[in-house]
Amino acid sequence: MTTLIFALLQHGVVAPEESTQAVNLLSLKGGLMFWTLVVFLFLFFILGKFVFPKITAAVEAREKALEEAIEGAKRDREEAARALAEQLRQIEAARLEAQKIIVEGRQVGEKLRAQMIEETHAQQQQMLERARREIEQEKERAIAEMRREAIELAIAGASKVIETNLDDEANRKIVERFLASIPATEVKRG
Repeated sequence: MTTLIFALLQHGVVAPEESTQAVNLLSLKGGLMFWTLVVFLFLFFILGKFVFPKITAAVEAREKALEEAIEGAKRDREEAARALAEQLRQIEAARLEAQKIIVEGRQVGEKLRAQMIEETHAQQQQMLERARREIEQEKERAIAEMRREAIELAIAGASKVIETNLDDEANRKIVERFLASIPATEVKRG
């Protein structure tokens, strides 16, 4: 590079002796234009060979990094949208499952309530039947007791009337046959 400048100085592009004279910058000089073009092309070649590829590579790397960041952001946004949709779907499924469980719980509760009411009615019927049977048994015992007492009273009354003591067993049989011939409704009234 220094040889180029030295060569330019020797050929009169810029002479140190002429530096005292006024330089007209707007005047056209063919030699100066030629060497300016040569230096420009030489510097352009050097810059194109060593500097521009590095600048271009840095710009392309920056552009690629930005594109990757944009693509990453798009992927992240799409993934977030998918995750949100999945969460919403799961929430909806959980809500539907909860409603199903509530409905099933109500149905089970209604069935249990109906079953308990049915069992209660069955128990009531059993208790009523048992009470009726017990009342009937007590009624039959009371009637039998009343017959025995009636027989005893009749025998006692007949003994007094006859004034003789007859055989108790024979008298008892006679009175029992008599009372058996009387319908039960007549005994109940008496």
